[in-house]
Amino acid sequence: MHTYRTHTCGQLRSEHIGSAVRLSGWLRNRRDHGGVYFIDLADHYGTTQLVVAPGSEIHDRITRLPKETVIRVDGTVTPREEGKVNPNMATGEIEIRVTDMEVLGPTEPLPFNVFPENPAPEDLRLSYRFLDLRRTKMHANIVLRSKIISSIRRRMVNLGFMEYQTPTLTASSPEGARDFLVPARRFPGKFYALPQAPQMFKQIIMVSGFDRYFQIAPCYRDEDARADRSPGEFYQLDLEMSFVTQDDVFAAVETLLSGLFDEFAPSRARNPTPFPRLAFEEAMLRYGTDKPDLRNPLLIVDLTGVFANSGFKAFAGKTVRAIRIPEGAKQSRTFFDKLEERAKSEGAAGLAWVLVEPGNSLKGPIAKFLTADDTAAILEQTGAQVEDAIIFLSDKDAAKICRILAGLRTHLGQTLNLIEQDVYRFCWIVDFPMYEFDEEHQKVDFSHNPFSMPQGGLDALNTRNPLTIKAFQYDIVCNGYELSSGAIRNHHPEIMYRAFEIAGYERSEVDQRFRALINALKFGAPPHGGIAPGIDRIVMLLADEPNIREIIMFPMNQNAEDLMMNAPNSVRPEQLRELHIAIVQPKGKSK
Repeated sequence: MHTYRTHTCGQLRSEHIGSAVRLSGWLRNRRDHGGVYFIDLADHYGTTQLVVAPGSEIHDRITRLPKETVIRVDGTVTPREEGKVNPNMATGEIEIRVTDMEVLGPTEPLPFNVFPENPAPEDLRLSYRFLDLRRTKMHANIVLRSKIISSIRRRMVNLGFMEYQTPTLTASSPEGARDFLVPARRFPGKFYALPQAPQMFKQIIMVSGFDRYFQIAPCYRDEDARADRSPGEFYQLDLEMSFVTQDDVFAAVETLLSGLFDEFAPSRARNPTPFPRLAFEEAMLRYGTDKPDLRNPLLIVDLTGVFANSGFKAFAGKTVRAIRIPEGAKQSRTFFDKLEERAKSEGAAGLAWVLVEPGNSLKGPIAKFLTADDTAAILEQTGAQVEDAIIFLSDKDAAKICRILAGLRTHLGQTLNLIEQDVYRFCWIVDFPMYEFDEEHQKVDFSHNPFSMPQGGLDALNTRNPLTIKAFQYDIVCNGYELSSGAIRNHHPEIMYRAFEIAGYERSEVDQRFRALINALKFGAPPHGGIAPGIDRIVMLLADEPNIREIIMFPMNQNAEDLMMNAPNSVRPEQLRELHIAIVQPKGKSK
């Protein structure tokens, strides 16, 4: 017989009745039924019920062991008594009559329960992540993650992609988030950087003659944590394709994601392919964000033109946007007062509202200032009907209105239970602006990815106002989460030089900062494009978890600390000397 087990704790069935078996696992739970002990023994594969009779040789030893002790047991598979079968357990038809046992791994007192899975503070869970991962839900999330990644790899190969690995020690990037730097011992004062993404490498792979690349790539960005973003390290499905248009990239990604979500969430509906496409400007106008949740039916409507010549002077000369609230007239005055408080907390000067009454008349604080023509235009453009309400925001800063109304739209959708449940709504956001105006530095700068191909190419860069130029850039969004950004790349050196010149970069600066890429593009670069969906967010959606740390095996906390490994931490002085590094304390802080 095997030293530790003949079967796993999820393997035994009724056909094994009468067999002598050996199992090993964690003592998960224990129940005393008049001296007869029923014990749940668990491992990676499942749980098996053990029965220890009173008076048996091992009774006193096994019944005194604390939960989560690792034990080996020998015994015989027997059927459960009539009426005691557990249909919710894969092994629910049988139990093991234990005849012998051995402690393989004793345990200290637990800092929190593994079973029952009572709530515990997150920092405590992360400090003892090895215990947290034994919990059924966490264990299932990590197994799901593994299966999803395996499925992604299989599907990518079926789509004609090949997996290649890019370096994780590279040069610092002057764009994007903060780098994580790695001192180079052999080159004093110089540093490697952990890659924020394999962006330049994957483009160079295309220039090198490989056609369809992918990898499950680790990426490192020194960013603050959010519910949907892990600080420090994350993983993405990085892919790039040669001789493709934007439509070719969309087709590959839609095939992948539709199959993946159908496989792992078969009971949930999703919108069919091809996924809808929204221009960036349309998304910002209708939803207030470039990552809209299409499950929420509320839409933002631009009423600036209606109020341009209105009698309501408070809105004159400003951008005016509105949201129709179905049956909002049934809400109390307190409801609208709280909405206004929320809007003000986000920076709004105030919030106006009206109710639609029979006869299509309006009632509310600003109704008396609206003419019949104003009322008709408002109802027509918002689609509001009797018993609906309409809320309004106005400001000279249209971007501020977008941000505030996006938050109010989400809040209203959740509060009023308007958001579709058990469904995935995908969409593409396209036609991002190539440039934006940087108010702080009073200059034109890139708004998204600087390596994207401008729509219209070199001619557009030479003849048009930069702030009107669109790029072949795109995001894919699901249920309000941005899964990925991508682009058709700028593969012409002269177009790239001109694109960076508009953003204030000299030719020599481009040669210095992006040396490898710009050199590669000078030696025959194919048209190419790609995208990089976030693995963590895909798993988060499929696991139906609101917090990304619930689907990562060893995540950092919100302060970017690994509480289990005590990282980051100090290093020995001799290590710093070897790297030619001295620690300089910030002013005002003691050592």
